[in-house]
Amino acid sequence: MLPTQRKPRNLAQGVVEQISSSIRQGLLKPGEKLPTESSMMAQHGVSRTVVREAISHLQASGLVQTRHGIGTFVLEPAPQSGLGIDAESILTLRDVLSILELRIGVETETAGLAAVRRSEEQVRELGAALAEMHEAMAVGRSAAEADKRFHLLIAQATGNRYFADILAQLGNAIIPRARLNTVELEQDKPANFNERVSREHDDIYRAIERRDPEAARAAMRTHLSNSRERLVEAQRRLESMVN
Repeated sequence: MLPTQRKPRNLAQGVVEQISSSIRQGLLKPGEKLPTESSMMAQHGVSRTVVREAISHLQASGLVQTRHGIGTFVLEPAPQSGLGIDAESILTLRDVLSILELRIGVETETAGLAAVRRSEEQVRELGAALAEMHEAMAVGRSAAEADKRFHLLIAQATGNRYFADILAQLGNAIIPRARLNTVELEQDKPANFNERVSREHDDIYRAIERRDPEAARAAMRTHLSNSRERLVEAQRRLESMVN
């Protein structure tokens, strides 16, 4: 029997978190069959659609496998590689907030080192990624790919491949809006959101361009801390909508 928790801020995410937690704690073991859809609907107080969405997320993260006509079963944990961070398991708002905390610690230093060690060619590549972000935002396209490249280029400019390895392993999870529609969660208009994000990236770029490590560290920390605060506020808003 899965543990009963308070009603979550987002129904599908809440079911994912509870089942994932039960698997991590060993309450649900590899090979064990999950409760039926009807049982999960009753236990979590959600619709069949919500249950199926949650199962889909768990399948995508490699935690469960559905055998048609039989049921859904917990899978053996996959062997860990690299740093043991699986980007596909970063599913919920809480996961993204945790990743942002990690990034504040790591990327603050990458920005400072990049400001000291970057080459002129790397500055040009950063500028090109920044220009692509601005262009995408101006016409309403997703800027997530250019944003991700901007951060990866900074890591590469440190000359320390392990920084780049960490960000590459996280993949799309380093950009919250690649996982969650941050703009839709904001109360401000998309133009205001884009302006703030653009200004934060401009500050990072200019500090690296002028070889100012302390300003680069401060700009990166400000950007990532602001990203975290925007998501914390979004989380509060979702919780208030559910409650």
